This record gives sequence, structure tokens and C-alpha cells, in this order.
Amino acid sequence: MSTSITQSLGVPDSNMSLLTGLEIKEDGSSTGLATLLEAVSTPPAAPKPVEFKPAIPQKIEDTGLSEALIEELILKTLFVRGEVIGRDIASTLGLRFSVIESRVDFLKRQRLIEAKGSLGFGNISCVFIISEAGRARARECLEHNQYIGAAPVPLAQYCDGVRNQRSKKGWLTQEALRQAYQGMIVSPDILAQIGPAVSSGKSFLMYGQPGNGKTFLAEALFRVDSSPIYVPYAIENQGMIIKVFDPVYHHPVDTEDKMVSSVTSDLHYDGRWIRCRRPFIVTGGELTIQMLDLGYNSITKVYDAPFQIKANNGIYLIDDFGRQKTSPAEVLNRWIVPMDRRVDYLSFNTGGKMEVPFETFLIFSTNLQPESLGDEAFLRRIQYKMFLRNPAQDEFIEIFESFCASNNLACPPEVLSSFIQKHYASTGKKFRRCQPRDVISHAIDLIHFEQLPFHLTEELLDRAFDSCFVSASMAE
Repeated sequence: MSTSITQSLGVPDSNMSLLTGLEIKEDGSSTGLATLLEAVSTPPAAPKPVEFKPAIPQKIEDTGLSEALIEELILKTLFVRGEVIGRDIASTLGLRFSVIESRVDFLKRQRLIEAKGSLGFGNISCVFIISEAGRARARECLEHNQYIGAAPVPLAQYCDGVRNQRSKKGWLTQEALRQAYQGMIVSPDILAQIGPAVSSGKSFLMYGQPGNGKTFLAEALFRVDSSPIYVPYAIENQGMIIKVFDPVYHHPVDTEDKMVSSVTSDLHYDGRWIRCRRPFIVTGGELTIQMLDLGYNSITKVYDAPFQIKANNGIYLIDDFGRQKTSPAEVLNRWIVPMDRRVDYLSFNTGGKMEVPFETFLIFSTNLQPESLGDEAFLRRIQYKMFLRNPAQDEFIEIFESFCASNNLACPPEVLSSFIQKHYASTGKKFRRCQPRDVISHAIDLIHFEQLPFHLTEELLDRAFDSCFVSASMAE
């Protein structure tokens, strides 16, 4: 077929292979034309988003670190561990042995380390020990800092990694959100408010009376099925080491697939990073303004990343906002720039500063009136707000019956109806979402202690209610 015909059909170059089987007959009919026209009319599939994966360094330059820093880590590893096989030194640093082999050779030539023996596969299988001169050098290195472990990731590489792991637009679906709250009594209007805030990744304020499940609703977001991320063990900037990975908040996934070969220790990705679930971090009344900056350990001379950095690409919940030792105004002042520009500035104890990405979803949960937290300018910085109202009676009953069912506890409808009439309708007491759990838990404790039949009665609920709540008066 001539070029003019293909151009008139609008056949792209990628479909030219379809012309091979196209045959035009004398009567004007053709074979293969339908296939060609279908291919032309079908738009190309949208490219799938590429998951970020830290590239494996092939040489020292790829690590972004100096040769001197690699040598320091090798010496400190041998100083602490004694005899170490070459492969295990590389594994400790999270690098291939081929990357550090030149530095191992250099340290051997300097007589700072020695090869004690070999398994016959070259330096990678040699057993290395540190010499007396090497011990002296290692002590000097340890005076600078006592960090031993995976080689740190330079700040620039860390920043690229965090920004490349932002949740893509539309990542959160309504179905995924419903799955996260499966088994919980949550009305559709609440999900309709939570969904856009979480999907956007912008800051979120949840406020309302205590006991209505603000923290419970926020913590359920940890169950949202989202893509894992890569977190560096540590980062390096201005010669300082900052530890980022925290096993309390970073939960590794698929760690078993890192190693491909026990001989070469080849990695699927840069071993200075670890693949984890997206973090979910909670702080409450213990939060101070100092905890939002780099923490310096004067003994190890290593910095610890603050909570908002450990929560990058995840969620950071500040519970009981307004009850911290630090005032709400101070907290919001601290985060005005990060929330607006998605960058944060952290300070070293030497006076230097470093700029890091701020890609955490901030959730503030409070029992206080929003107006008491700060003025309109402050509250405007928090993009989404949700007032969590008290449950209506039918919602309260649903929560009550659901908690009974989860404990296989029988509760006759007339007993529950009498309980609500006596303690709520006639007294004007407000419903709270936590109250069914609290009252039923107390009732179960009474049943176990007094060895009563495992079902609820009016008397049992009355006693459980009285033990849950303080008396309205202290009359003698």
C-alpha cells in the first residue's frame, strides 16, 4: 500500500506492521482491512504509572557519597563486628560488593584491614579483620559519629525519592475507603467528608465532642490499601547522618525478595532503602515544638528525623490537638510554610539548616472548639474540616447491637429500649459513639466476676452504666 493511502487512513507508524497481511482484490474488497481500521480507530492505551524503585548503585559515584565516608563505614563495621566476610560488609552497607571493592583494596594497601582467609571467590569471600592501625582510625571515625549500618542516602536522592512516591491523583476510591471502615458503623455522609480530604493529601481537622470516635476514624485509615513506599535507613547532609527508618512506624513488606543470590548479594533495589507500608504516626499531648525538629544524640553524634519526616508519604495524626505542652498557635506557626509549600526546614545543632520535602497528610483531632485553637488565618491553613456530630438514636442502637454481636452477647430489644429510655431519653444525656462499648465492656466484667448468665438484663445494664459515668450530683 502506498504512503499516500496510509496517510489518508491516518495509520500511525506503530501500526504499519498490520499492513503486511492487507490484500486489495480486483473487486475492491480486501482482507485485513477491518483489522487495520479497528487498530486505527482504537486509541493507544495510556501508559501505566511507573512505581518508584531506588536504582541500584553500580559504582561509588552512583551512591552520591564520598569515598572517605564509605571507608569510614567499612572500618567501623569491622571494628564492632570483628571478623567479617567481604560479602557481609557490603550487605551491611546495603551495597553491592563491586561498589565497595576498590575501597576495600585501598584499606588493605593502607594496612588498615587484613584478609584473614578466603573461600575461593576473591575478595567477596575473604574474611577481613581490622588491624591495630585500622582500630586507631576507626576510633577517630567513631568520635565523629557512631553510626554503623546501611550507607546513608544523600539528601538530594532522598528528596527525589519522596517526591516520586507521592500518591497519584485518584489513588483512593470509594470502595477502598469502605473496605478500610469495614465492620465499623460509619454513616455515608462521614465517608463522603473523609474521602476527598484523604485523597487530596491536604491537612484535615476533625473536631467534635469527646467519645465520638475521631481518633478511631483517623486510625482506621491505616487499613486503606495503598502502594508501599521505599524509606531510607538514613540520609546524609553537610557531613551529618540523620536516621529516618524507625521500626516502630515503618513496617517492612516483601523483605524476603531483596536477596537474589547468597553469593553475590544482588539486590532488586538499592539496599540503602527498605520497602515499607506507608507510615501512620500518632502523637498526642506529649508533643513539644522541639520534637518537630532534628533530634541530636550527643553520645552517638547522630541525628534522628522528626515525626513529620518519618511520616513522609504517609499520615501524621496529632491527637488531642490543643492539649499539647506547646500551644496550637506555635504548632501551626511551625507548619505554615510546610503546609503551603510542601517543604520543611530542619536545623542542625551547629546552626546549619537543610530543606526536606513535606509530603505527609496531616490530621488534627480535637475536642476543643476550633475558634479556641487559633484565629481564622490559622484555621485557613488547614484545608479540610469535619465536625463529627453525636450519633442519632438509631445509629447508637446499631453501634450497641453490633458490639454485642461481636462479643456473642445476647441483648433483648426490650432491654435495650428500656436502657435508652431510662438513661438517655428521660435525662437528656447525649449519645456518644464510645458509650455502647464502654457500658457493654463493664457488663461483661460483671458477668465474669459474678458468674452470671451471658446475656444482658436491665439490672446489669444499670449497674454497668453507673460504673461508667460519674454521678450528676455529689449529694450525701
